[in-house]
Amino acid sequence: MKGLRLSLAVSLSIVGFLLAGTAAKADPLSITLDLPYQSGYEGQTLTFDAVITNNSSDTVYLNGDSSYVDPPLTLDDTDFWNNSPLSLDPGDSSLDIELFTVTIPIGTPVAFYTGYFQIYGGGPSDDNLMGTADFDINVLPEPSSYLLFGTGLAVLAGIFRRRLIQSPAQH
Repeated sequence: MKGLRLSLAVSLSIVGFLLAGTAAKADPLSITLDLPYQSGYEGQTLTFDAVITNNSSDTVYLNGDSSYVDPPLTLDDTDFWNNSPLSLDPGDSSLDIELFTVTIPIGTPVAFYTGYFQIYGGGPSDDNLMGTADFDINVLPEPSSYLLFGTGLAVLAGIFRRRLIQSPAQH
């Protein structure tokens, strides 16, 4: 009985390892962003350029896209529709194209934001997910805020220095 349980446990372990060891399928398209991490100020629009490569053995049609960026940032995919090729043959790459833009609205809090851009297609009328590119945006405080902060520090330092100089003379 003990031998039967041991052989059953070993058999189930082998089956588990075989099922868990299935290879991950790579995306047919690789989307390589020139600058996947960018920084900007409120009111600025950032442009994301990319190279799109067909890693599959079939011609891939680029039929659509999907995207996301953390609010309140906004993403405009017009560049994808204007600049990307309609299809890529096996092993071909697009030129370094403008893929999309992200606008940082006025009043956006200083923070770290994330997003993704996906291309759908396959055959001439397919809408399979073909590739994904993740990106990050660091919204910085506007330079005038630094100037205002620095001016305030300088005024405080001047007041403190003035009191320090006058203090020994009064004693």
